[in-house]
Amino acid sequence: MTTAAPDRATEASISPSPFYVHGITFEARDVLVFDLRPAGGSVAAFEPGAHIDVELPNGVMRQYSLVNEPGVHDRYLICVKHDPKSRGGSRFMHEQLRAGAKIVVRAVRNNFRLASDPAPALLIAGGIGVTPIVAMAEHLAAAGRPAEVVYAARSRHDLAFLGRLDAAASRLTVHVDDEAGTVLDVDAIVSAATDDTHLYCCGPGPMLDAFLTSAARRPPHCVHFERFVPVVAPALTGGAFTVELARSGRSLPVAEHESILQALRAAGISAASSCEEGICGTCEVRVLAGTPDHRDGILSAAERQASRSMMICCSRSIGERLVLDM
Repeated sequence: MTTAAPDRATEASISPSPFYVHGITFEARDVLVFDLRPAGGSVAAFEPGAHIDVELPNGVMRQYSLVNEPGVHDRYLICVKHDPKSRGGSRFMHEQLRAGAKIVVRAVRNNFRLASDPAPALLIAGGIGVTPIVAMAEHLAAAGRPAEVVYAARSRHDLAFLGRLDAAASRLTVHVDDEAGTVLDVDAIVSAATDDTHLYCCGPGPMLDAFLTSAARRPPHCVHFERFVPVVAPALTGGAFTVELARSGRSLPVAEHESILQALRAAGISAASSCEEGICGTCEVRVLAGTPDHRDGILSAAERQASRSMMICCSRSIGERLVLDM
């Protein structure tokens, strides 16, 4: 139903596939690694930085970054931190999911790709944000490309994948908040990087905000990040508007307190979606006319300005009319 923007295409769109939990291992405090194997068939191709959409037995859909080591392509390895505010995802996986349980993997996507050019790389991880970072560091090392890694956590008990990071990184800096007495100085780290360095960051909201502020003066193609929680951006407009679907020829009203995705569903039109918080990219649609009010946590500043695509689960329209490639 949707058409992804060409520079944000999904890694692999796959039919819902049955998997089973082959094993569960302890990685750090409140952090478990789940080994997911296909119940039949094969595993879709993926690159470092990718995540999968997982439908759990309790009906909850969640997204988890892949932590596979280079060369491991016969399974999906995901790392899950137990969130005390869990709405049924991490809590269910930690407390109820056991080896042998069946789950469904609905897609593998990548909104956090490694750049292909050989420029230096600086990878910054905070807390559970290390999950895509460790796979990226190992991929760079396997390709003979040096990668500096900076990893911050609140406590030493929260540090995950230290052995893998130490083996892969050309230089590894570990910052522990309760030992240093302060949070990581992201601005100092970013400012010290050479102008041609590709910067990657995944971590909690305050870290990402500091990272994006510090990297604002750098070329956009050198700044890469991924969020695990949605950004609640202020709406530029709250009024109703009309969305036109170019391919189907239909026109639908979108009410003041309704998302485009909700309006589509109400009209009996199916559209791909997953997190419905603007952080996974599943519902991305190409924009043909009109000006979106972007409220997602994926698009960069340059992509928002270009407005070639939008996330219909959360973003709206600034004007009265929006035309989508649907």
